[in-house]
Amino acid sequence: MFGPESAPNRWTGLPFVFEKVRILDEEHRVSRCEKFLNAFAREGCRMVEMSCEDHDRYAAGLQFITHTVGRILEGLMLESMPINTEGYKSLLGLVENTAGDSFDLYYGLFMFNKNSLEVLEKLDLAFEDLRKQLIVRLHHVVRNQLMEDGERLQQRDGSNSHALLRQVRNGSALLHSRSNDDALLSSSVSNNYSLSDENTKLKIAIVGFGNFGQFLAKTIVSQGHEVLAYSRSEYSDVARELGVSYFSDADDLCEQHPEVILLCTSILSTVKVLKSLPFQRLKRSTLFVDVLSVKEFPRNLFLQHLPPDFDVLCTHPMFGPESGKNGWKNLPLVYDKVRIGNEESRILRCCQFLDIFASEGCRMVEMSCAEHDWHAAGSQFVTHTTGRFLEKLGLETTPINTKGYETLLSLVENTMEDSFDLYYGLFLYNLNAMEQLERFDLAFESLKKQLFGRLHRIYRKHLFENEEQILALPERSTLPEKSEGSNVSSPLSKTVDTK
Repeated sequence: MFGPESAPNRWTGLPFVFEKVRILDEEHRVSRCEKFLNAFAREGCRMVEMSCEDHDRYAAGLQFITHTVGRILEGLMLESMPINTEGYKSLLGLVENTAGDSFDLYYGLFMFNKNSLEVLEKLDLAFEDLRKQLIVRLHHVVRNQLMEDGERLQQRDGSNSHALLRQVRNGSALLHSRSNDDALLSSSVSNNYSLSDENTKLKIAIVGFGNFGQFLAKTIVSQGHEVLAYSRSEYSDVARELGVSYFSDADDLCEQHPEVILLCTSILSTVKVLKSLPFQRLKRSTLFVDVLSVKEFPRNLFLQHLPPDFDVLCTHPMFGPESGKNGWKNLPLVYDKVRIGNEESRILRCCQFLDIFASEGCRMVEMSCAEHDWHAAGSQFVTHTTGRFLEKLGLETTPINTKGYETLLSLVENTMEDSFDLYYGLFLYNLNAMEQLERFDLAFESLKKQLFGRLHRIYRKHLFENEEQILALPERSTLPEKSEGSNVSSPLSKTVDTK
């Protein structure tokens, strides 16, 4: 269960499935069979003996699914991005491997495995179920928002009501940027972050101390920075173990005057959390940083709600506790210096914060929030969509896993470590996500048309060939020839079978 692409150098550990369908008892026949199998065993193949029926049952669940997903993704014309995640890289590899096989092979997997049509139907239903899940969630959120807005309108006086009504008519202000005249960091600032003396240590307050906040805190503390934390849930014990000062009250946290506020909240809770912070208790030059998986949304949110004296840095560490468990070397950190004051101290503070990631070996990628979201819709959202609709199939490991199938299992496992809120946030707060979902659907439909179109052509060709063969037969009477001397005649004797 491998080929030139999946095993270009060696076959060690790769499965070779066989069934001795009919091997007669003569010694030389038995020996011949064993010699052939040993050719694969000597190369290190994992020899798996099973019936052809069992093979096809497993193969429909892994080989056909793998090829189907690879061909759907091929239809999206995925390309390598400046900010590839490990999951997206695995999808690119899957597409490359699938494209190396002909469509004839894929059609053969579909045509000659009795389980493949059932698998195709399950894939279709899983994707449709995921799409419905998104739409139902969207409907619920919009309905609640409209009802809340209506209640506010009734409670406000006339002038305030008119102002709020204009906001409702214009759509959520979160999707629009404020003025582009905010001061940005000079482009002459060096990207070579190498700040290591004691004067460069920061006081950083992490707001949202869940898994990701704790994951970042561990490294930040190890570099000698002072870390404070605040969260709605109780994490004081975890904070103590990490060497973090924990606060259960946002006012108390802000009274410590941290230089950096690092928001590690979920996408959906960010608005509520940001609005709840007592800005008046912070220094007027505080740097606000987010780590959300979408970027235009927090950028516009910060510019809309933060006092103009506050600095804004939008970042996206494109890794997490699983992909970054062995270090951050070569993992991408995307950032946009949205609003950094011109004072040398502010510029230095921004560099100090970015150095946390640079000193760990991250690949530092500076790009605008809009550009990030365009790339992310083509990589991160597609990766999560693929993982989530495959999860609905209940994929399980088999005795004959291929490398491609193991890629899918790993993708499902990594995707399910993230909450549906994260996936929904990627969908809701990235303007490009809906287009990608539609493209995914179109690619799947196109693949099904290609399969069923070919099936239709082959069946029609088979019918017409049979018709031609029948028409080519010589004409013959439907009755036996009369014996010599017989004068018996019947209308039926004139009937000719031309078929």
